[in-house]
Amino acid sequence: MDRRWKRCAAALLAALALTIPAHAAQIEVDGQTLSASDAWVEEGTSYVTLRAFSTLTGRTLTWTGEEARLAGAGLTLEAVPGALYVTANGRALYVPGGVRAEHGVTVLPLSVVASAAGAELTWDGESAAARLKLAGAVPPQASYDETDLYWLSRIISAESRGEPLLGQIAVGNVVLNRVNSGQFPNTVKEVVFDRKYGVQFEPVSNGTIYDRPTDSAMLAAKLCLEGAAPVGDSLYFYAPALSAGTWISTSRAYYGTIGCHKFYG
Repeated sequence: MDRRWKRCAAALLAALALTIPAHAAQIEVDGQTLSASDAWVEEGTSYVTLRAFSTLTGRTLTWTGEEARLAGAGLTLEAVPGALYVTANGRALYVPGGVRAEHGVTVLPLSVVASAAGAELTWDGESAAARLKLAGAVPPQASYDETDLYWLSRIISAESRGEPLLGQIAVGNVVLNRVNSGQFPNTVKEVVFDRKYGVQFEPVSNGTIYDRPTDSAMLAAKLCLEGAAPVGDSLYFYAPALSAGTWISTSRAYYGTIGCHKFYG
């Protein structure tokens, strides 16, 4: 139940970010309107600098030469410019498009900062304002179901070893979409070993599902369990170099290609 709540919350925040109009939008934190240099809306997504966030919350922001580190008030966040994620209290949070660094300042989507801080993010259409409520917020600690993480990391590793991180996240995205779909079993392990219409994943047949997962697959699994969904509601994927994928390509809606895999809804 906790995992599904995280995915629903992440989807809600993503939808919120995408519906904010770029014109005349304001970003407020606990009633305080931030300056345009500290927070802004760009192509439908609201952003905030970690410098401004640290000042507002009294947290300490440091730069190690490779990453920005924000610490204090129950939150430790690390952000590496260009990375597709940040870590926050041991959690792995997906950053669509990657962590940005502009003029020496680290920039994150406001939705990612809200998730890290455990804060409420809302949109007021009448006043065209994105509002972040930090008062009383408690930054969540990492909490992953061990069985889900175990099998999700293994299927990601076996299916997408050598793929870029985004491709690995996409594979995990499909597995969790199946868990949440009434067409498939409702746990990660059951989806991985599903045989209703034959073995669904080749690693189950060749035994590589039992191999120790790579570090990147573990990371991708955590990102997926936190709600990362780069291929939306896709339920299928295949690698053209290894399979014709005839039924999938003719029966399902094409979503996109990441690395060696094509994804379908």
